Amino acid sequence: MKPYCPGNPLERYSSRREFLYVGLLGGLGLSLPGFLSQRASAAQKFYETVEGPAKGIIHIFLPGGMAHQESFDPKPYAPAEYRGPFGAIDTSIPGVQFGEKLQHLAKIADKTTIIRSMWHGEAAHERGTHNMFTGYRPSPALEYPSIGSVISHELGPRNNLPPYVCVPNVPNEYANSGYLSSAYGPFALGSDPVRGDFQVRDLNLPKGVDDERFARRRSLLETVDHHFRNLEKSDSLDSMDAFYQHAYKLISSQKAREAFNLKAEPDELKDRYGRTEAGQRMLLARRLIEGGVRFVSLTAGGWDHHDNIKGGIEQQLPPVDQAIAALINDLDERGMLDSTLVMVTSEFGRTPKINPTGGRDHWPRVFSVMLAGGGVKRGHVMGSSDALGGEVDTDGVTVADLATTVYQQIGITADKELMAPGNRPIEIVAGGNVIESILA
Repeated sequence: MKPYCPGNPLERYSSRREFLYVGLLGGLGLSLPGFLSQRASAAQKFYETVEGPAKGIIHIFLPGGMAHQESFDPKPYAPAEYRGPFGAIDTSIPGVQFGEKLQHLAKIADKTTIIRSMWHGEAAHERGTHNMFTGYRPSPALEYPSIGSVISHELGPRNNLPPYVCVPNVPNEYANSGYLSSAYGPFALGSDPVRGDFQVRDLNLPKGVDDERFARRRSLLETVDHHFRNLEKSDSLDSMDAFYQHAYKLISSQKAREAFNLKAEPDELKDRYGRTEAGQRMLLARRLIEGGVRFVSLTAGGWDHHDNIKGGIEQQLPPVDQAIAALINDLDERGMLDSTLVMVTSEFGRTPKINPTGGRDHWPRVFSVMLAGGGVKRGHVMGSSDALGGEVDTDGVTVADLATTVYQQIGITADKELMAPGNRPIEIVAGGNVIESILA
């Protein structure tokens, strides 16, 4: 267990000073809601250089509970009421089949690892989602940070870009910073990349403010900072100065802003991903990782198919299948796959038996996760469910195991202790084991 390494806690500022700072910041066009307004402590934190095979992570979350039987763990020999409405197709891994609607991913399964033996005990959406985003079961006593926020806290920014970005918005309350400072929360785009007028809010100077005027106002703000520092020798003023420096870097750096410029991608590549929400979100995710973002979280579709799972899968799975396969191929072609961990998860699976309304209900006792790149084996299947897809049969994997493995791959020791409120040391992940068998 490694000792806690403290960072600067988020400071509270007096109402007079805070009001003045916010007013000046607004005049500069630097609002960056939900991200930069509380970045002071993150900007000052000292970040150790760590090495892991993954330099970045793309977390593709399928909200609602993706049916493992219709995707990565079909049961073609089960009775019809368990097998479901679809058949199975061969993949590029000999002897391994996927659900028939995963046409694209089946062809590149030899670039992935499939875990067919994930499980936990939470059948409610909120609790299952909390598990998958934090590595912990929910607790009434403590709000745990998301994996993205822990990575932001431990590794910090790179290339003037936010370390943790959500595409297009923060998907749920469990994707936030928990007991950590909100300085380590995600930067949300505020607009969906599939929109024809897609533009990330707050990254461009407002109308009427050119670079020269921007620099003059920055100088004015520094004068005010100096005045307050002479009046009050306060650490919080130094923190605010660090915050502004980070804001200036993001807005003034053409290279940083360019990472969000989806228009720079060729039309042929956009078509490969698909001109869909899933396709354009994943294309932007690749671009952000390429630019230096450490953790990108995105959602695709809705998978709570209590009724008519046939229609839901037929409508939603093909564009997601196309997009994920295009992302993995694109990363591989660019030489980025070995250093980028792609993770496809959902909060739980679905019941083994089709219900009376043609759907499947919540089922956390076994489900599937897909991983690719980032030091994970290619063409590997980990664990299995039983013949009806209702229980773990071999090599069960817990949420803590998965989170511990993800952290290791990006260079973070999962049993390191962080400090929660009340000076309470909390392990980043408690009780998890690295899944050695899936690592290359």
